[in-house]
Amino acid sequence: MSVVTAFVVCEYDVLLPERGVAALAGELQLAIFRTHAGEVFALGNQDPFSGANVMSRGIVGSRGEVPTVASPMFKQVFDLRTGECLDDPSVSLPVYEVEIVDGRVMVKRPGWWGGEGLETSEHG
Repeated sequence: MSVVTAFVVCEYDVLLPERGVAALAGELQLAIFRTHAGEVFALGNQDPFSGANVMSRGIVGSRGEVPTVASPMFKQVFDLRTGECLDDPSVSLPVYEVEIVDGRVMVKRPGWWGGEGLETSEHG
């Protein structure tokens, strides 16, 4: 048995710049975004203000040099790098580390998540 340390979310090329996609990584609902600069960010998909899993449908933009996504529900704006709500810094979205490996978007498993069902058997 081996423990999953990262999830393959999708191929990098399927991510359209400035558009979000929803993804499941184990039991985590993620919102994945690619910027025009080619950076990829992974945030929690649940809007902390409405409770709806809609952040992947948010409006991607920027405030100055800060890449952002605005909730499609109530339009609060979040920093894609940190998850911090720029309209209410006491609220934030969870942020997950992303790597691009062989053209695939990989989201690293959060260290805090013991998560059942994350072990995979290796067949040799």
